[in-house]
Amino acid sequence: MDFIAEELEEYAIQHTSEESDLLYELNRITHLEVLQPRMLSGHLQGRLLSMISKMLRPHRILEIGTYTGYSALCMAEGLVEEGKLVTIDINYELKERIQSFFDRSAYSSQLDLRIGDALEVIPKLEEEWDLVFIDADKHNYGNYFDLIIEKVKKGGVIIADNVLWSGKVLEQPNPNDVDTVALIEFNKKIKADKRVENLLLPFRDGLMIIRKV
Repeated sequence: MDFIAEELEEYAIQHTSEESDLLYELNRITHLEVLQPRMLSGHLQGRLLSMISKMLRPHRILEIGTYTGYSALCMAEGLVEEGKLVTIDINYELKERIQSFFDRSAYSSQLDLRIGDALEVIPKLEEEWDLVFIDADKHNYGNYFDLIIEKVKKGGVIIADNVLWSGKVLEQPNPNDVDTVALIEFNKKIKADKRVENLLLPFRDGLMIIRKV
């Protein structure tokens, strides 16, 4: 999943702004108590999401895939005062944990957690989005993009996580490996779409930065 040496990543973290106490607590608890903690954005990626959000100063953020809420809290740092972040996750079991951290944050009134299937929830949302973060089931990345692209404002940004998929995108995928196949097709799809410009960053497990032109 990580494409640079552990020592270099640690150096980068040491020379990056600190995560808040609340984020540190959420980071630690996720690693201690929740399955698959590698799914957490974590300190370095969290600061990147925060930085992008602060540069955009978004009114509306959509997150597809909440996990334990770390990335949502990071992106909320850039919201304008009247801004709102909607985050969708299908895992009902994490709802109380996520909401408890949202309620303790400075952005509690701006965070809207929706539990359900994103493919069903997104079409019911009427907002136009300034920033979208896709970090859910990989085989639906293309479907999520199709659902939200017309609702993203001109100049808005979509970020898709895990697009290098531990390097598997370089391999000849097994047709039964639906996630790898889907991510390869997603990366091709974005590169060919004239409505956007994109940058694939070899950062952690690969981040696709997509800007609507």
